[in-house]
Amino acid sequence: MTMKAFQDYYSENFASCFGCGRLNEHGLHIKSYWDGEESVCRFKPKHYHTGGFPGNVYGGLIASLMDCHGAGTAYAATYLKNGSKTDTDPASRYVTAALHVDYLAPTPMNETLELRGKVKEIRGRKVIVSMTLSVKETVCAKGELVMVRISEESLSE
Repeated sequence: MTMKAFQDYYSENFASCFGCGRLNEHGLHIKSYWDGEESVCRFKPKHYHTGGFPGNVYGGLIASLMDCHGAGTAYAATYLKNGSKTDTDPASRYVTAALHVDYLAPTPMNETLELRGKVKEIRGRKVIVSMTLSVKETVCAKGELVMVRISEESLSE
């Protein structure tokens, strides 16, 4: 894994996201890295991330983690494909066009969640990422995301 997370390269204009924004003091502050051909994010839920069933993680948190990890994966994969440097080239950011999550098993609290992403396709501004969320060896959720690149200029439009 690299020392600096994908999200650490986001410009200040893109760093306030609840899930991955380093500048959001109330956010989740997830961090994503390469681990070979896959992206990986590890997250330890807090006691207040519980769902409707005691001892299990809220499903909305799982979707949020996939959303932000997918955006970071798309960002890093595009730079890698283009041979660009994330810290020197113009900033770009990805937003979610579609997110599909299958919840396969209860996701227990008090355990580290591991998200793994694989880029299925990069075409133009669109990146498709498949993802799993596991606790230890159990896959608790899987998903597929369609991420679309936006630019800093589009924020002012």
